Amino acid sequence: MTAAQAPDAAPPAPMSNRQILQAMSGLMAGMFVAILAGTVVSNALPTIITDLGASQSSYTWVVTAELLAMTATVPLWGKLSDLFNKKLLLQLSLGLFVVGSLLAGFSHGVGLLIFSRVVQGIGAGGLTALAQVVVAAIIPPRRLGKYAGVFGAVFAVGTVAGPLVGGVLVDTSWLGWRWCFFIGVPFALLAIVLLQRTLNLPVTRREAKIDFLGAFLIVAGVCALLIWVTLAGNEFDWASWQTAALTGTGLVLLAAAVVVEARTPEPVIPLDIFRNRTVTLTTVASLLVGVAMFGGTVFLSQYFQVSLGKSPTVAGLMSLPMIMGLLVSSTVAGQVISRTGVWKRYLVAGAVIMTVGLGLLSTIGADTSFTLLSLYMAVLGVGVGMLMQNLVLAAQNDVPAAELGAATSVLSFFRSMGGTIGTSVLGAILANRVATETAKGMETAGIPAGGGAGGSAHGVPDMSTLPEPVRAIIEHAYGVATADLFLIATPCALLALITVVFLKEKPLKTTSGMERLAEESAPAADTGRATPVG
Repeated sequence: MTAAQAPDAAPPAPMSNRQILQAMSGLMAGMFVAILAGTVVSNALPTIITDLGASQSSYTWVVTAELLAMTATVPLWGKLSDLFNKKLLLQLSLGLFVVGSLLAGFSHGVGLLIFSRVVQGIGAGGLTALAQVVVAAIIPPRRLGKYAGVFGAVFAVGTVAGPLVGGVLVDTSWLGWRWCFFIGVPFALLAIVLLQRTLNLPVTRREAKIDFLGAFLIVAGVCALLIWVTLAGNEFDWASWQTAALTGTGLVLLAAAVVVEARTPEPVIPLDIFRNRTVTLTTVASLLVGVAMFGGTVFLSQYFQVSLGKSPTVAGLMSLPMIMGLLVSSTVAGQVISRTGVWKRYLVAGAVIMTVGLGLLSTIGADTSFTLLSLYMAVLGVGVGMLMQNLVLAAQNDVPAAELGAATSVLSFFRSMGGTIGTSVLGAILANRVATETAKGMETAGIPAGGGAGGSAHGVPDMSTLPEPVRAIIEHAYGVATADLFLIATPCALLALITVVFLKEKPLKTTSGMERLAEESAPAADTGRATPVG
């Protein structure tokens, strides 16, 4: 190694708190946009679906389309982050998000709306994978807890402000639900500018071949299985030729993907990464958390509005206890973990509390008081806050720096896939349970089938147009059905608890991803490949 090359191989100096906060400003703006995209629409969805004359199945698809696109593209974004400029990739994902938001805002049919959500989901996939990769690159695992308050604050503001803003927009006649999509555009553009000005990361320039075949097989296989769980039980029977075709195709494609990933030099998902026990267990736990958390809570807003008869704005306020529980627990646990370096006990405690919270929510109904609802949601929020982010921390701490992107994207992929599966399956269960309970209530009340029920049994009813007896039946049906969703989600949380119990606690590293990468690549530094990119 020559004297001229030595500086390039030296590990970068640790960043100060001020430098980290400056670098995180654009990153936090991007995360805020991704969170706002999901939450601002949540309270507006019942109004949107009713306005477009769509069905309960369409309601599920509007949510699932974004999750599906995000899930399918997260591994590719993660792999690209190990090869190319992370800042440019973040800006590209934000640009896709802007395009998807504009398309959604101008949608006049549910088909275009679902397509626009796919575009948004591709952008959100980039933000989901890359944000955590960049954070791991600039902040050592041992110091990460100090910034838990920043992450928690962004998450809380985006999650709380989203439903409130969405509710106000829907309730304001001269604005309407379309502004739920338009409102995120200026924040996305601001994030692009901030990233350009504040985020400076070294990038390793090397010859790389993108595994397009593997990416295609993974995306196609996952999509086939997720389309099956979305449509089965609604568009066709679970035991049908459509089920055989979709599951068979999905499994064959994923089997082919495994063969391709095992042989290609640059796999999208390196299979060797699963030899790491921590990565494997945190991946399984992330999948289960996705099913339990996202699968159950995505329908809470519909429960607030339909079963409890609240306005979109009030429905947004009702989610505050869960968000505050998440914010407080993630901040406190992060600070304690950063100070002590001990993390496993908080994962176990979080899984226990999340399981209890879901079990409590499985007892709700159309007559549940807001006090009890607040308590149940707060318990769930505390559990999720202690568990979700610390799963990523455990995995990032136990892999080589060169595999940070792959490990992070694998966890995000399986958590998103769990959320997509949960939303799809539980959405189908909700629709069928509501239809069954409604028919039973109508028969008991002596009301003819379809008599003032607001349309199809699978449609989302406009509660303001229903006569009192029918409205009471619909409210009861949605209350029973929503409780069933949490009852089904509870065993998934219990399995997540069992999984994290088997994690082996390892000391948190005190160097950032950039420093670790420089140290790990020191023997090969004579090639002079690392150059800083602003």
